[in-house]
Amino acid sequence: MNRSTLTLISGSLLTAASLCAQTPAEWGKFRGPNNDGTIPATKIANWKNAKIKTLWKTETPTGFSSFAVAGGKALTIVTGETDGNTGEVLVALDVRTGKEVWNQPLTVIGKYDGGGDAGVAGNKGGDGPRSTPVVSGDKVYAIDANLGVFCFDLATGKKVWNHDVMKENAGVNIRWQNAASPVIDGDILLMCGGGEGQALLGLNKDTGKVVWKGEDDKMTHATPVLADIHGVHQCIFFTQTGLVAVTPADGKVLWRQEYRFNVSTAASPVVWEDIVYCSAGYDVGAGAFKISKSGDKFSSEPLWRKEGNDLANHWSTPVVKDGYLYGMFSFKNYGSGPVACVDIKTGKEMWKEEGFGPGQVILAGDKLIALSDKGEVVVIEAKTDKYTELKRDDVLDGKVWSYPVLAYDRLFARSTEEGVCLEIQ
Repeated sequence: MNRSTLTLISGSLLTAASLCAQTPAEWGKFRGPNNDGTIPATKIANWKNAKIKTLWKTETPTGFSSFAVAGGKALTIVTGETDGNTGEVLVALDVRTGKEVWNQPLTVIGKYDGGGDAGVAGNKGGDGPRSTPVVSGDKVYAIDANLGVFCFDLATGKKVWNHDVMKENAGVNIRWQNAASPVIDGDILLMCGGGEGQALLGLNKDTGKVVWKGEDDKMTHATPVLADIHGVHQCIFFTQTGLVAVTPADGKVLWRQEYRFNVSTAASPVVWEDIVYCSAGYDVGAGAFKISKSGDKFSSEPLWRKEGNDLANHWSTPVVKDGYLYGMFSFKNYGSGPVACVDIKTGKEMWKEEGFGPGQVILAGDKLIALSDKGEVVVIEAKTDKYTELKRDDVLDGKVWSYPVLAYDRLFARSTEEGVCLEIQ
């Protein structure tokens, strides 16, 4: 499959070796190196006077997969054609030029269950891949829409293994198909999607073999998160039953918290100290729970709950800083929904600013880097007193529902039409 580079800005670009020596170095995991959308502060001292320069743009046909950037490559899943069949394709781009290094076909899928090219007015994202690849060591991992799990060599794209959860684990897919990304902890790849008694899965990342399986939870579109609560390392899934935390190495359930499901749950849980926040659209709304531990037993109790769409994260997972959530809080308010600051302990809204839609945010030190669904990069102070905008620039055409990525001191982002690498000067 060939996709030509649309625009290649000439200039003195760093070599792959020198790129890899800079910080923040790589963003190989979904939502960053910490799995929570946060990284240390950038080197930019004055954002108001900073200039955003486009280094390259390239086609990224239809889909909402974000970039994973590591090993000198920017990886994402696009809609492509393989042997005359339309489906999902994992592509690896050179971070210096945006040129394709290799591609690998995943699943064949012409139309997603429940998807469409237009739908609600203003919602013209269309169908397309929704999961983001993940890099671990010298391998890249991907889960396609039909719960196929793949491992490829990062340098060459050669397939190492694949595992079909639908066939091998009595998989039960969901409307719009899988959107969750792989989560890797040590040697274990964690995911949800199997049938009864094997809904939650831990695969050996080197072989694809099942290390552990358990539970009956039905999957959602939400990617699980890793966290340490009361000194215990755990993976928190957000299933149709609610929140369920397990020990990553063996799948032992540590605690559960019921939470209502309706149509789709797509935003990941957010953890701050011993508080776990979660939210969904379709009138489900948001809530936070305090996790306690007595001896070796965990328990969960509600702190607050707000039903409805006033405080809902459709598929936009907030970040948290000093006990305050920052993110896109809206449901189907395409192009207009707000970015807001919310107290994770109480649910109190501190401020909000309209005009973003269901885009995404990341946190770099004390600065929010927001990507609106219209393709604008907006830099905002992560402070609770008021909305303070430092920088805004229109960088992408197409619908943008994927996360911005900071790696090699560059900003990577993509839409349903194009991917871009930006230098902030």
